[in-house]
Amino acid sequence: MLSTDKVFKSLLLKWFLLMFALVALFALVISFTDVSNQFHSFRIYSDCNQVIQNSQITKQQLEAEDLSIKLKEREEELLFKKKQEEEDVFFKKKQAEEDSTNKTNISHILFGIGGSVRTWKNRRHYTELWWKPNITRGFVWLDEKPDTWFATSPPYKVSENVDPKSAVRIARIVLESFKLGLKNVRWFVLGDDDTVFFPDNLISVLSKYDHNQMYYIGDNSESVEQDIAHSYKMAYGGGGFAISYRLAFELAQNLDDCIRRYSYMHGSDERIASCVGEIGVPLTKEVGFHQFDIRGDPYGLLAAHPLAPLVSLHHLDDVEPLFPKMTQLESVKMLMDIAYKRDPGRTLQQSVYYDSKRDWSVSVSWGYTVQIYPYFLSAQELCTPLQSFRTWSSRSENMFTFNVRPVKSDPCEGPFIFFLDKVVKLEGRRETVSTYKSYFGQIGMKCHHPKYAAAMKVKTVMVSASMMETGEWLKGPRRQCCEIRNGNSADEKENVIRIKIRKCHPRESFARN
Repeated sequence: MLSTDKVFKSLLLKWFLLMFALVALFALVISFTDVSNQFHSFRIYSDCNQVIQNSQITKQQLEAEDLSIKLKEREEELLFKKKQEEEDVFFKKKQAEEDSTNKTNISHILFGIGGSVRTWKNRRHYTELWWKPNITRGFVWLDEKPDTWFATSPPYKVSENVDPKSAVRIARIVLESFKLGLKNVRWFVLGDDDTVFFPDNLISVLSKYDHNQMYYIGDNSESVEQDIAHSYKMAYGGGGFAISYRLAFELAQNLDDCIRRYSYMHGSDERIASCVGEIGVPLTKEVGFHQFDIRGDPYGLLAAHPLAPLVSLHHLDDVEPLFPKMTQLESVKMLMDIAYKRDPGRTLQQSVYYDSKRDWSVSVSWGYTVQIYPYFLSAQELCTPLQSFRTWSSRSENMFTFNVRPVKSDPCEGPFIFFLDKVVKLEGRRETVSTYKSYFGQIGMKCHHPKYAAAMKVKTVMVSASMMETGEWLKGPRRQCCEIRNGNSADEKENVIRIKIRKCHPRESFARN
């Protein structure tokens, strides 16, 4: 019995000790959990406190950065305002120096002609045709100092030696011209040493624009392939282009850096166009600037000139002479001295007429040529150039920035052509009489159609016209009308017809009655 009691007591003691241990363990677990929760709470508190501190630091940083940005913007604003005030003072001073009441004239234009010592000897004659010593302003910009200089040539300057590439040197002409600081300059006009300018017509064009605003004026190439290869947004340098004084001022601020950014471009004109584009100024197109990116005979293009003043011609050594049986220089001199100097604004301006009595379609390109077709052609056809030429690079057809019509192989479908012989200015009257002589080239003598017989007899066409009025190009453009006037018996005997160019009557149009 005693043994059983001892066993029972022993078991009871062990159970009690086990329960105590379990209770103690439970208490320990509860205690640890509480401590862990407290630690976790502390950690959360610590993290939140850190977030708040970081947020406060970030807020301070943002406020500091915002203040820095505002200070920088304010500094830039003040700098811009200062520059603007300096520019305003500069341009007000410039405007005060010049007589703003004067209309744009030749003294307001500074020409920059890109040339070289090597090319000038053979090309100078083109510039000397239009350059008037002591009247025309500007310089030929050369790559080096020449050994001798021609008295008949414009004055020259040697370009700054900053880059061996000719494209860079010529692109900088606008900068170097501006840096000369010459007074009373409104326009900078750039061209090549084989560009022929017609200054009076250039003045007529530039007079339409305010030189105190930013203008970039010129035209594209005639050949689509050239425009695709380079740009439709640029004025081609050979045809010449004009930059207003205000735009030249902006270009001069960082032109060298800009030119370097476009070092991969081929030509100087393309680089100038890119720099002008960075300023945000578009090309203002004037179709009287002629790059002349064509090959062959330019007759078709000149006989149907756009309704705009003839401003320039280029690449004349790469096309056939403008007039038959002459050298190119002689033919350009003929156009310049005989036609242009008599009536600048009317040179190459086209007038068309349908004579229902004779069934003749007539086109007059004043100062250059007369065409007679012994059948009806619409005004649109007559004003579309005959394709006597091809594109510049590939010498292909139908790749131009204007419509063309083919030169027919059938001689009876071509026109009778008359070329300018002389121009007489009537004394005491603002009127001229220009004379055109027949030219039987590849067409005239080969057609024996009865309709051609009467036209074939004509040997001379005499065209009377009033001189183009000053400011005519400031009006809405309209092609002037013309008509064949009845001649006298002497005219019939000499096979002469007379044409009168005049302003169109109210409600008058070219139509077949």
